[in-house]
Amino acid sequence: MPAGLETASPARLAQSIETYLADHPDAALLEEGRVIFELRTSRYSVNESHGRCLLELWNDQRNLVRTVVDVQERAQCLRIVTRRMGAARPQKLELTPTSVRRAPTTREAARRNYQRLLERVLTRSFIGAKVSGLRSAMDLEHSFGPAYARGHLLRGTAADAVIGVSAAESGAMVDGVLTLGILWLDFCRQRGDRRRHFGGLKVIAPAGAWRTTAERMAWLNHGAANFELYTLDERSEELAAVDFRDTGNLESRLVRAYSAAGAMEHCRAGLDRLLALVPAAARRRVEVRARSATEVGLLLHGLEFARVRLGASAHSFARQEEVIFGVGANETPLTAENEEMCCELCARLFQSRHADGAQTDPLFRLQPERWLESRLRAGIGELFPGLRGDLLYSQVPALSSGDRGMLDLLTLDRDGRLAVIELKANEDLHLPLQALDYWIRVRALNADRQAARGCKALSAFERQAYFEGAEVSPAAPRLLLAAPALRIHPANEPVLRYLSPQVEWELAALGEYWRRELKVIFRKRSSDTRA
Repeated sequence: MPAGLETASPARLAQSIETYLADHPDAALLEEGRVIFELRTSRYSVNESHGRCLLELWNDQRNLVRTVVDVQERAQCLRIVTRRMGAARPQKLELTPTSVRRAPTTREAARRNYQRLLERVLTRSFIGAKVSGLRSAMDLEHSFGPAYARGHLLRGTAADAVIGVSAAESGAMVDGVLTLGILWLDFCRQRGDRRRHFGGLKVIAPAGAWRTTAERMAWLNHGAANFELYTLDERSEELAAVDFRDTGNLESRLVRAYSAAGAMEHCRAGLDRLLALVPAAARRRVEVRARSATEVGLLLHGLEFARVRLGASAHSFARQEEVIFGVGANETPLTAENEEMCCELCARLFQSRHADGAQTDPLFRLQPERWLESRLRAGIGELFPGLRGDLLYSQVPALSSGDRGMLDLLTLDRDGRLAVIELKANEDLHLPLQALDYWIRVRALNADRQAARGCKALSAFERQAYFEGAEVSPAAPRLLLAAPALRIHPANEPVLRYLSPQVEWELAALGEYWRRELKVIFRKRSSDTRA
């Protein structure tokens, strides 16, 4: 066995892995350079058992169980030295922040090639215009990264801003091109050649990856700029215009609302068993929330640490109750043998996760947006006067074109108008357009009104049993965003100014100590300013 292995205690090894996963919720596990698990779609368990640190991961396709003997921090990853039963030598696994791994030199070369390709295609496609200043250099001050090639198309005193992204970039990068494009247009208008007027923005997306950009572009303020969308096939070098105003019907589906009270009643035995393991003095801090008609979770400041779910029994048609504990993607079935471990987790969690907790504690840092969401659920009327806290839905599934996301909060105002609420606890450059995605889907579902048996037309929300006892207005939803004032990205407001006048938005900047006291420092509204 290599020298230095097994010098750390099993508890310390487990804590190192948990800390890394708390800081990197989109982490991936690699073996011999190949991604074998993505934590976004997998579950894990890491704990001490019989003097060993056991790491287990599983998803729908596979599972892995290893004994961890050492953990080594590296610049871009966490190396985990493991021992597999029957293997003569230890094996090394790597946890990386994401599953995207390309060598920096390879990535930079690919981006330089794309920039040359884009310049060639633009010159050939826009005859009479001059391609100027095409670049992809990092400019952190203005939020421009090297994944996007940006420049100008000049035609006399008129000009357009241009931005493109390669098909080799990640899906998130491709979807973010419109945010960066708006910022590039705004930069050109503010700091460009004063002799030229930048009238619009041309966005170049990869062929086959344009739909998200098209849906977003349709809801920009077209009176403020001329927005155009193109796709580029990098093999044939063919540039094609996309009519984003006619992208077909937005296919949205809504999961039917369920009875939270009924779900809790079905899971009552398991909930009582879990609550008995929580320190008596801390039970009043536990939030019990239904996740579905057959699953209920126990939460502390938005962090779920245990859950009860009903599944089909292997031996009969009866429902079988499954009790699980663990935080984040960590999931361990509760048994008589590990109840003490569950008690220890609860004790550590309640000691760590409180308003005055330590920022260095991973249990304090874990899922800050869910913590913020729990604060807003309790004080929504104070933060956004006129909203109905009694008809508030959390983590509503939003499905469209095969993609599934969760909008943070959905409710009605006193006039029955829908309100989409998106929260961020940390800086996020793409907050406005990500929130717009949910607004677009909620608007489409609300506009899908059908009459049944001679009754008045009902929206998809009413037909799926949301907001029972209330009438949902056909008016377009409101878009509400909330984040700590010091965590609002400086680029968010310029992007919000370019949204369509039909999108009524409000940005609430919260006090930095929102865990202790929830209050609004300032507000910005769409009515205050437009591009």
